[in-house]
Amino acid sequence: MSAPRSEWLTRLALVAALAVIGWMAWRGAGPNGTDTSGESTALPGDATITKPVPHPTTAPPVKVSRTRPAAEVPFQSIKPAVPAPAAATAPPSSTAPLRARLKEALSEVSSISAPAPAAEQPSRALLIPVAGVKATALHDMFEERRGGGRKHEAIDILMPRGTPVIATEEGVVKKLFTSVPGGLTVYEFDREGRYCYYYAHLDSYASGLHEGQLLKRGELVGYVGTTGNAPKDTPHLHFAIFLLDADKRWWKGTPINPYPLLTAGRR
Repeated sequence: MSAPRSEWLTRLALVAALAVIGWMAWRGAGPNGTDTSGESTALPGDATITKPVPHPTTAPPVKVSRTRPAAEVPFQSIKPAVPAPAAATAPPSSTAPLRARLKEALSEVSSISAPAPAAEQPSRALLIPVAGVKATALHDMFEERRGGGRKHEAIDILMPRGTPVIATEEGVVKKLFTSVPGGLTVYEFDREGRYCYYYAHLDSYASGLHEGQLLKRGELVGYVGTTGNAPKDTPHLHFAIFLLDADKRWWKGTPINPYPLLTAGRR
């Protein structure tokens, strides 16, 4: 005989309750019917399992960033940070006077012309062209100024009138000439025709001296005097040397200082 209907319903409810309890256990419910997900669970009948109230705690403040998440930024828009160029700073005002003086000094240096290269000179010392004169009696007068501001470019050798003037080097009498400034003059070329030796203010020529004559070193050329523009009470020989140009013009050339060539190795 089948069980009464009420007993059947009771058994059905018990089976349903066991099924619910098993499902909750599978989902992770606690032993008192509290689900770990924190939700309230109702059991069959009037029983209700209520979620326990947690103790109040102070949650740390949440920082809300308004920056777009990196995962959402397109790859093309991500660029390495480039530091901004440093702003140019003006030099301190205290250096301005120094810079101005430096600029002025450089300007002065650039305005100085390079010295002219030394002129070619005879390869050996020359003979002092006035007889009896020692090197110690000579004075360098090449850079001295004369009338009108012109440079002397020669040496004056003072000796009494009539003192013999001799050839400073072997050569050829190229020109005998009488001029207003130089008086009686002799232009002698060396044997190679590279240098001209100039004798001026002569009182007279040596006997028989003529153009084209070969002169030996120390041979008589003339005598000390005061012809031309020389002071009448100061007899002397005005002696000069010129490096001749390609045209071999006896009256023109590059002046060479005679003093070092007349005093080299002498006392």
